Amino acid sequence: MEVFARVVDLGGFTAAARACGLTPSGVSKLITRLETRLGTRLIHRSTRRLSLTPEGQAFHARAVRILGEMEEAEREASAGATPRGHLRVNSNVPFGMRHLIPLVPEFLAAHPGVTIDLVLSDAVVDLMEEQADVAIRTGPLRDSSLMIRKLGSTRMVVVASPAYLERHGTPGRPEDLARHKGIGWTFPRTIGGWPFRTDNGIEEHMPPIIARASDGYAARLLALGGVGFARMAHFQVDADIASGALMPVLEDVHPGGSEDIHAVYLGGFSPQPARVRAFVDFIASRCRLPDA
Repeated sequence: MEVFARVVDLGGFTAAARACGLTPSGVSKLITRLETRLGTRLIHRSTRRLSLTPEGQAFHARAVRILGEMEEAEREASAGATPRGHLRVNSNVPFGMRHLIPLVPEFLAAHPGVTIDLVLSDAVVDLMEEQADVAIRTGPLRDSSLMIRKLGSTRMVVVASPAYLERHGTPGRPEDLARHKGIGWTFPRTIGGWPFRTDNGIEEHMPPIIARASDGYAARLLALGGVGFARMAHFQVDADIASGALMPVLEDVHPGGSEDIHAVYLGGFSPQPARVRAFVDFIASRCRLPDA
């Protein structure tokens, strides 16, 4: 029943297999077995898409309700379970260094039965492939199969060092960035350009990228070194701006677009282990983002 619901909710056998830790052929066999037991076809299969039969629509509605009630019952029964076991956490580098690492000692002291692996990387990870229990992600989320807990939001800012601005000048308009140098990323980003507010609405302008960094901490160091402009989360560079080590530019036209920061973890109809629930609740209650 749970696999069937995942196939419907995620729109295919492959996505459901990934979410359930099965192979696509294994998912197909389970659906066939379910249809055989019920004596009716639930899903029309084609090479391009899946669609539910009327019987499948009715079964799916009941299945989701039943599975939800089971999840709630199990969650209530296990609410008092003591968190224990090994916890694997993946976080982007700036958030991990600024907010997460300082909280780990307190979390471990409060939950002595838990051990933790903490991996810092700005690359988006697949929780199942990386065998991570929780990941911290910034920006838009695409994987609808994940459970999500919002930790806050941060304003974005375009910055450069005073030394760079002295050598190359300060841009007065977003279009001026085309004559400057920029710092980018070694991994694909959901947001490609830098948005600015113009008379024509929101337009994207960015300088030619001459250096790429694997994470926000490295990008910050490149900006501090005078390499060029970087678009960063404000909490990453607020201390540098306050000290004058980095200067924000184009603030009058920069929309100040914010990016949400989430804790994400594998969802499903089964309750999460107590250690995962305890960790997500802990960081959600302790994190205080400057621009949240």
